[in-house]
Amino acid sequence: MDYSDVSTIAAWITEQGLKGASEAELMTGFCSACRDAGLPLDRGLALMDTLHPVHEGRAFRWDSVEEIQTEFEYGPTISGEAASNWQRSAFYHLWSRNEREIRRRLGFGDPIDFSMLDTIAEAGHTDFVAMMHRFSEAGTIGEMDCFFSHFATKHPEGFSDHDLAILRKLVPVLGLAIKCIALGRIARTIAEVYLGEDAARQVMEGKISRGKSERISAALWFSDLLNYTKISDSVPPEEIIPLLNDYSEAVITAVHQSGGNVLKLIGDGVLAIFKGEVPAETCRAALSAESLLREKLTTLNAARAADGRATTDVYIGLHIGDVFYGNIGSQDRLDFTVIGPAVNEVSRIASMCRSVDLNLLISSDFAAAIPEQQRTALACVGRYALRGVQRAQELYTLDSARLNS
Repeated sequence: MDYSDVSTIAAWITEQGLKGASEAELMTGFCSACRDAGLPLDRGLALMDTLHPVHEGRAFRWDSVEEIQTEFEYGPTISGEAASNWQRSAFYHLWSRNEREIRRRLGFGDPIDFSMLDTIAEAGHTDFVAMMHRFSEAGTIGEMDCFFSHFATKHPEGFSDHDLAILRKLVPVLGLAIKCIALGRIARTIAEVYLGEDAARQVMEGKISRGKSERISAALWFSDLLNYTKISDSVPPEEIIPLLNDYSEAVITAVHQSGGNVLKLIGDGVLAIFKGEVPAETCRAALSAESLLREKLTTLNAARAADGRATTDVYIGLHIGDVFYGNIGSQDRLDFTVIGPAVNEVSRIASMCRSVDLNLLISSDFAAAIPEQQRTALACVGRYALRGVQRAQELYTLDSARLNS
């Protein structure tokens, strides 16, 4: 392999990175191109921490003999077996000592003193090199502060000095391309986690101008917890966040699994929408989410009660109407949400649940949008004036007979 190949491979990595190739595609293409050009690569691994509510990072493995490429996410490495494995790795050695490279000539008597080296040696690899390329403070996001990689060969003489020089020139280019793709993934993850999937998609598509919105018809969901203030005053402070997390998880997963989008978490309250062209279908989806939530609450409350922890219920208001969906705020701080009279109404409907001692209230507009044969499952609970809403309206709840799915 000569230095003209270095330029060719570096140009390919750059082009693929700009096109948005996946990390696994970059790693596989890089290792295959190096091998085809004469660099004796038989195994490669790249990994980088990320910014994600569940995963600590992502890794990508390539193997020339097995002809496999593996892409996997790994969880926190701060405790237990994961921490032990991390602290025995060559990458931890580099990171903790702030070193750039470490090599083990496995076929020539070097110690097998890092995790995975025994497996790599048993597979016939004779030489191993691990590298770390650390980012500056300006290039660090969360725990994503460096790019790790390792490479191994089965060549009888191991890596030559020339081989290592080639890797030292090319691996930073690979790291930059993978970091570029990872940053895009992080941006999407953050947007989805904090805005919701649909709002995140629109923001990532460029709809971030202040005042830019669209008028949509949607089924609206507003829910909050029964006696949350009383519970928060009576349980230890360290129990508040776990309680909110448990019940928010139940509500959010029920909405998402039924095709809805959660737009707001307001303390113990949740605002969600169900978009669609057919009102009957959006209402059906919202009712499906309500039914699914009740199943989740039964399981959740049983588990929390068994542990001696506080339990509660979820009040839900359902409405349907036209809303404006888009960006509202200042030049420095925008919110992608829904506004309009219907949003105010659904929150007022939900708040009425306490007054009538029911865990679900449905507006007359929502009831009218349900197919006639399914309205028999609704029971009218009376006509009410809603605070801040000009018109009084009849409210409904589900009768003992459930709606047909």
